[in-house]
Amino acid sequence: MITGELKSQIDKIWNDFWTGGISNPLTVIEQFTYLIFLKQLDDKQILIEKRANMLGVTTDKPIYTPEQRELRWSSFRDKDAEVMFELFTRPQHHLNDVTVFDFMKTLGKDGGVFTEYIKGATFMIPTAKLLDRVVQQIDKLPLDNRDTKGDLYEYMLGKIAEAGTNGQFRTPRHIIRMMVEMTKPQKEDTICDPSCGTAGFLVGASQFIHEKHEAWFMDQEFRNHYNKEMFNGIEIDPSMMRISAMNLQLHGIENPTLIGNSALSESNDISSEYSLILANPPFKGALDYDEVESSLLNVTKTKKTELLFLALILRMLKLGGRAAVIIPDGVLFGSSGAHKNIRKELIEKQQLQAVISMPSGVFKPYAGVSTAILFFTKTNSGGTDNVWFYDMQADGFSLDDKRNPQLTEELFEKCFTNPESILDEMNGKCDIPNILLDWKKYQNLKPNTTDGQDRTQKSFLVSKADIVTNDYDLSINRYKEIVYDEVVYEKPQTIIEAIKEIDKKRLEAMKDLEKMLS
Repeated sequence: MITGELKSQIDKIWNDFWTGGISNPLTVIEQFTYLIFLKQLDDKQILIEKRANMLGVTTDKPIYTPEQRELRWSSFRDKDAEVMFELFTRPQHHLNDVTVFDFMKTLGKDGGVFTEYIKGATFMIPTAKLLDRVVQQIDKLPLDNRDTKGDLYEYMLGKIAEAGTNGQFRTPRHIIRMMVEMTKPQKEDTICDPSCGTAGFLVGASQFIHEKHEAWFMDQEFRNHYNKEMFNGIEIDPSMMRISAMNLQLHGIENPTLIGNSALSESNDISSEYSLILANPPFKGALDYDEVESSLLNVTKTKKTELLFLALILRMLKLGGRAAVIIPDGVLFGSSGAHKNIRKELIEKQQLQAVISMPSGVFKPYAGVSTAILFFTKTNSGGTDNVWFYDMQADGFSLDDKRNPQLTEELFEKCFTNPESILDEMNGKCDIPNILLDWKKYQNLKPNTTDGQDRTQKSFLVSKADIVTNDYDLSINRYKEIVYDEVVYEKPQTIIEAIKEIDKKRLEAMKDLEKMLS
C-alpha cells in the first residue's frame, strides 16, 4: 500500500510537470513513464555488470556499451541541468548521432515489451530545469520493489481520473478488484482484456494471484506461463499501449502479449483463445458494418460497440471460459433486435450467471452513465438456470463528481480480505462486502433452488423462465419488488376542525395581547 510520504513525492512530480508547462495528464504520464523506463534500463545494466564482476564472465547481453555511458541514468542524473537536457534533445555526434531518448527507442525486443510500442514516442519536457527536477525526484523513488513501484504507477494513473481527462481509459480500481475476486483467476488461465486501456484488469488479476496463491510461483511451469502466456491485451490507442506495457512491467509482468489494433476489426481473428476475459469496453460508440469482423455481425447485427464487444468476447473465449464485463444499462433493456439477440444468446446458448447493477456515479467525473456487470460462461449449449441480481447502491465513494472516499483505506482493504467482519460498518456506505459474500453463497446453491428469491432485497435470484417471459429483459427494475410503507392520514374534516381550533386560539391570544397593550 502506498504511504503518505510516497504520495507526496508523486504529487510533487505531478505538480512540477504542470507548473513546468505540461498540462495534459496523459502527456505527464507518458513522460513520467519514459523516465522510469530509462532508470530501469540503467538498473538492469548495473545488475549485468555486478554478475560479470562476481563470475568473471557473463552471457547477458549488455544494454549499454562502455562508449554509451553518457546515455545512462546513473551518468546524466549527476550532470548540470543544461548538459543533461542537451543529451536528451541534441544528437551526440560521438555516439552515432543519438540522444538519450533516441537510444531508448532503438532497443526493440531487447528492451522488453515496453520498447515494442515506443516507436511513436516524443520527448516533450520543454526545459532543462523541469527535466532536472523530475529526474532528481524519480531517482529517490523506491523502484526496486515490485509492489511499491506498481502502487506508485497506479497512483499516478489515478490522477488521470482526478483531472477528469482520458478517464474513460481507467476503470475504478475497487470495481476491478471486485470483478477479479468474483472470477478468481486460476493457475491455468489465459486472461485477456480486449480493450485494455492502462491494463488495470490484467494488473488486478496479477495482484490477486500474488496475494492468494504465492505458492504457485514455486512451480517453474507456472512461472513460464505467468511470464509469457497468461496476460493478454488489445488496445487501439498507441499512448495507452505504452502506458499499459509499463504498468504491467512495473507489476512484474515482463512479457505480456499486447496487440495494437482495434479488437473489432477484420484483422482480429482471435477465436476460442482465452479462459477468462475481464473488460470494460467502450460505451456509446458506433462503427460502420464494413469495419467490423463479419462473424460478430452474425451474432448481433449492430453498429453499437457495446453489443459488438459482447459478441467478440464470446468468440474469443474458450469453451468453458468465463467473463466479467461492464456494460451500459441500455444493453440490459434495449428493445432493438440487436439488443434482444445478444441477451438471448447469453441466456439460451451460454450460461448467464449474474447481473450487478451499479449506481450511475461510479464512473464520475468523466461519465455519469448507469452501468452493470455481466458474469457469464461460454458453453455453446445453454445452462442458464437462475440469474443472480444485485442492486448495488454504494461503492465506498461519494456518487458526485468529487468521488470522495467514504471509508478509510484499512476498511476498504477489509471489504476484500475479511468482508464478514465489517458488514454493519458498511451499511449504506459500500455494498462490496455483501456482493462478495452473496456471490459465494449463490455459487454454492443447487440448480433449480428456490432460495434467495425474495425480490424485495438488494440480492435475489430470477429464474430463466421469468426472464424469457419478460422478453429477455435484464434490467433489475423489471424484477425487483419495492415495499411501500402504508401511511394513514387523518380525514379532511378532522384536519379542518383542528385548523379551526388553532385559529380560535390565535384570535384569543391576539385579544389578550391587545388588552395588555391598552
